[in-house]
Amino acid sequence: MSIASAIAVSGLNVANLRLQVAASNIANSQSDGPLPGTLNPESFPAAYTPLRVNQADFAGGGTSATVIAVLPATVSTFDPTASFADRNGMVASPNVDLANEFVQLMIAR
Repeated sequence: MSIASAIAVSGLNVANLRLQVAASNIANSQSDGPLPGTLNPESFPAAYTPLRVNQADFAGGGTSATVIAVLPATVSTFDPTASFADRNGMVASPNVDLANEFVQLMIAR
């Protein structure tokens, strides 16, 4: 494989990863759960932990990417109707910025 082909393939691989992560974050953006430490973890699943792609360029050309968790992973939101809400009606919602996720989709495209 030529150097130019290897560089192009590395870019395509990163774009594919960026697309997968953004799609997962969008699909799970409403996957709330109990606030950390409030309920038995076997009772209800934890809120979705959103991910982020960190991209780095190689000195000779090409690129690579790693996937890390977004910190903080959740934000407290008010939903007293949720069966796992605490006594104040608060739940943990994934810290997903939908506008940013759609930008990530456009970048991957």
